[in-house]
Amino acid sequence: MKIKKYSFLINDKISLGKYSLVVLRKQDIQNIRKWRNDQINVLRQKIPLTKESQLKYYTNIIKKSFYKNKPDQILFSFLYNENCVGYGGLVHMDWSSNKGEVSFVSDTNRTKSKIIYQKDFSIFLKLLFKIAFNDMNLNKLTTETYDVRPWTINVLENLGFKREGRLKNHVLIDYKLYDSILHAKFSK
Repeated sequence: MKIKKYSFLINDKISLGKYSLVVLRKQDIQNIRKWRNDQINVLRQKIPLTKESQLKYYTNIIKKSFYKNKPDQILFSFLYNENCVGYGGLVHMDWSSNKGEVSFVSDTNRTKSKIIYQKDFSIFLKLLFKIAFNDMNLNKLTTETYDVRPWTINVLENLGFKREGRLKNHVLIDYKLYDSILHAKFSK
Protein backbone atom coordinates (compact mmCIF):
# COMPACT_ATOMS: atom_id res chain seq x y z
CA MET A 1 0.00 0.00 0.00
CA LYS A 2 1.36 3.39 -0.97
CA ILE A 3 1.75 5.96 1.80
CA LYS A 4 -0.35 9.04 1.26
CA LYS A 5 1.80 12.08 0.73
CA TYR A 6 1.17 15.45 2.30
CA SER A 7 -1.76 16.97 0.39
CA PHE A 8 0.15 20.15 -0.55
CA LEU A 9 3.02 18.32 -2.26
CA ILE A 10 2.97 18.45 -6.02
CA ASN A 11 5.33 15.47 -6.48
CA ASP A 12 5.98 12.26 -4.54
CA LYS A 13 9.69 12.80 -5.02
CA ILE A 14 11.83 15.84 -5.75
CA SER A 15 15.39 15.33 -7.00
CA LEU A 16 18.63 17.14 -7.73
CA GLY A 17 21.26 14.94 -9.34
CA LYS A 18 21.64 11.75 -7.30
CA TYR A 19 19.85 13.31 -4.30
CA SER A 20 16.12 13.32 -3.57
CA LEU A 21 13.52 13.99 -0.91
CA VAL A 22 10.57 11.67 -0.32
CA VAL A 23 8.01 11.67 2.47
CA LEU A 24 9.62 10.13 5.57
CA ARG A 25 9.73 6.37 5.05
CA LYS A 26 9.13 3.85 7.82
CA GLN A 27 12.11 1.82 6.63
CA ASP A 28 14.44 4.72 7.53
CA ILE A 29 13.29 5.46 11.07
CA GLN A 30 15.66 3.15 12.94
CA ASN A 31 18.72 4.54 11.13
CA ILE A 32 17.42 8.02 11.93
CA ARG A 33 17.05 7.02 15.59
CA LYS A 34 20.68 5.90 15.66
CA TRP A 35 21.90 9.13 13.99
CA ARG A 36 19.89 11.24 16.43
CA ASN A 37 21.27 9.34 19.42
CA ASP A 38 24.83 9.61 18.05
CA GLN A 39 24.46 13.38 17.63
CA ILE A 40 22.31 14.11 20.68
CA ASN A 41 24.72 16.83 21.89
CA VAL A 42 23.84 19.15 18.94
CA LEU A 43 20.10 18.44 18.95
CA ARG A 44 17.29 19.58 21.21
CA GLN A 45 16.73 15.93 22.08
CA LYS A 46 17.60 15.29 25.73
CA ILE A 47 17.36 11.50 26.10
CA PRO A 48 18.31 8.65 23.73
CA LEU A 49 15.51 7.27 21.59
CA THR A 50 14.59 3.59 21.82
CA LYS A 51 13.47 1.39 18.94
CA GLU A 52 10.01 1.25 20.51
CA SER A 53 9.69 5.00 21.05
CA GLN A 54 10.82 5.68 17.48
CA LEU A 55 8.25 3.28 16.02
CA LYS A 56 5.52 4.72 18.23
CA TYR A 57 6.45 8.27 17.17
CA TYR A 58 6.34 7.33 13.49
CA THR A 59 3.01 5.51 13.81
CA ASN A 60 1.20 7.97 16.09
CA ILE A 61 2.63 11.31 14.94
CA ILE A 62 4.40 11.19 11.58
CA LYS A 63 2.15 8.79 9.68
CA LYS A 64 -0.97 10.62 10.86
CA SER A 65 0.53 13.95 9.76
CA PHE A 66 0.46 12.76 6.13
CA TYR A 67 -3.31 13.15 6.20
CA LYS A 68 -3.48 16.61 7.76
CA ASN A 69 -3.96 19.75 5.69
CA LYS A 70 -1.77 21.73 8.10
CA PRO A 71 0.54 19.38 10.00
CA ASP A 72 2.80 20.60 12.80
CA GLN A 73 5.80 19.11 11.00
CA ILE A 74 6.60 17.94 7.50
CA LEU A 75 9.41 15.39 7.38
CA PHE A 76 11.30 13.74 4.54
CA SER A 77 13.81 10.97 4.00
CA PHE A 78 16.86 12.47 2.28
CA LEU A 79 18.22 10.02 -0.27
CA TYR A 80 21.48 9.69 -2.16
CA ASN A 81 21.40 7.04 -4.91
CA GLU A 82 18.07 5.92 -3.39
CA ASN A 83 19.70 5.22 0.01
CA CYS A 84 18.68 7.27 3.04
CA VAL A 85 21.59 9.45 4.17
CA GLY A 86 19.63 11.90 6.31
CA TYR A 87 16.24 13.28 7.09
CA GLY A 88 14.60 16.54 7.89
CA GLY A 89 12.03 19.02 6.82
CA LEU A 90 9.97 21.68 8.50
CA VAL A 91 9.00 21.68 12.18
CA HIS A 92 7.18 24.10 14.46
CA MET A 93 4.95 25.09 11.56
CA ASP A 94 3.13 28.39 11.97
CA TRP A 95 0.46 28.22 9.30
CA SER A 96 -1.04 31.59 10.20
CA SER A 97 2.29 33.27 9.37
CA ASN A 98 3.28 30.82 6.62
CA LYS A 99 6.58 29.87 8.22
CA GLY A 100 8.39 26.84 9.53
CA GLU A 101 11.71 25.92 11.12
CA VAL A 102 14.21 23.86 9.12
CA SER A 103 15.33 20.59 10.66
CA PHE A 104 18.10 18.35 9.27
CA VAL A 105 20.03 15.37 10.61
CA SER A 106 22.55 13.51 8.48
CA ASP A 107 24.03 10.03 8.69
CA THR A 108 26.64 10.27 11.45
CA ASN A 109 29.39 8.88 9.21
CA ARG A 110 28.66 11.55 6.56
CA THR A 111 28.91 14.32 9.18
CA LYS A 112 32.50 13.31 9.90
CA SER A 113 33.53 14.84 6.59
CA LYS A 114 32.71 18.56 6.57
CA ILE A 115 32.87 18.53 2.76
CA ILE A 116 30.28 15.72 2.44
CA TYR A 117 28.11 17.19 5.20
CA GLN A 118 28.12 20.66 3.63
CA LYS A 119 27.26 19.25 0.19
CA ASP A 120 24.47 17.10 1.64
CA PHE A 121 23.03 19.97 3.68
CA SER A 122 23.23 22.41 0.77
CA ILE A 123 21.37 20.07 -1.58
CA PHE A 124 18.84 19.20 1.12
CA LEU A 125 18.10 22.91 1.56
CA LYS A 126 17.81 23.54 -2.18
CA LEU A 127 15.26 20.72 -2.44
CA LEU A 128 13.43 21.96 0.65
CA PHE A 129 13.25 25.49 -0.78
CA LYS A 130 11.37 24.14 -3.81
CA ILE A 131 8.83 22.44 -1.56
CA ALA A 132 8.51 25.25 0.99
CA PHE A 133 8.41 28.23 -1.34
CA ASN A 134 6.83 26.68 -4.47
CA ASP A 135 4.55 23.83 -3.34
CA MET A 136 3.59 25.29 0.04
CA ASN A 137 3.89 29.02 -0.69
CA LEU A 138 5.59 29.64 2.64
CA ASN A 139 6.87 33.11 3.42
CA LYS A 140 9.73 32.34 5.80
CA LEU A 141 12.05 29.55 6.89
CA THR A 142 13.90 29.81 10.20
CA THR A 143 16.78 27.96 11.82
CA GLU A 144 18.47 27.73 15.19
CA THR A 145 22.06 26.50 15.08
CA TYR A 146 24.34 26.02 18.04
CA ASP A 147 27.54 28.02 17.63
CA VAL A 148 29.60 24.85 17.94
CA ARG A 149 28.78 24.12 14.26
CA PRO A 150 30.28 26.92 12.11
CA TRP A 151 30.21 24.77 8.95
CA THR A 152 26.41 24.54 9.26
CA ILE A 153 26.17 28.32 9.65
CA ASN A 154 28.34 28.74 6.52
CA VAL A 155 25.94 26.62 4.45
CA LEU A 156 22.94 28.58 5.68
CA GLU A 157 24.50 31.96 4.93
CA ASN A 158 25.81 30.83 1.53
CA LEU A 159 22.24 29.88 0.59
CA GLY A 160 20.73 33.22 1.55
CA PHE A 161 19.78 32.83 5.19
CA LYS A 162 20.29 36.05 7.15
CA ARG A 163 21.17 36.23 10.83
CA GLU A 164 18.27 37.42 12.91
CA GLY A 165 19.71 37.02 16.36
CA ARG A 166 21.97 35.36 18.87
CA LEU A 167 20.91 33.73 22.11
CA LYS A 168 23.90 34.08 24.42
CA ASN A 169 25.03 31.06 26.45
CA HIS A 170 21.88 29.29 25.37
CA VAL A 171 22.84 25.61 25.35
CA LEU A 172 25.15 23.37 27.35
CA ILE A 173 27.22 21.02 25.17
CA ASP A 174 29.91 18.85 26.72
CA TYR A 175 29.89 20.99 29.88
CA LYS A 176 30.37 24.27 28.03
CA LEU A 177 27.81 26.97 27.21
CA TYR A 178 27.33 27.94 23.56
CA ASP A 179 25.28 30.58 21.81
CA SER A 180 22.41 29.76 19.46
CA ILE A 181 22.42 31.59 16.14
CA LEU A 182 19.02 32.36 14.61
CA HIS A 183 18.66 32.67 10.83
CA ALA A 184 15.79 33.27 8.42
CA LYS A 185 15.25 33.05 4.70
CA PHE A 186 12.27 34.68 3.02
CA SER A 187 10.56 33.53 -0.14
CA LYS A 188 11.24 36.89 -1.81
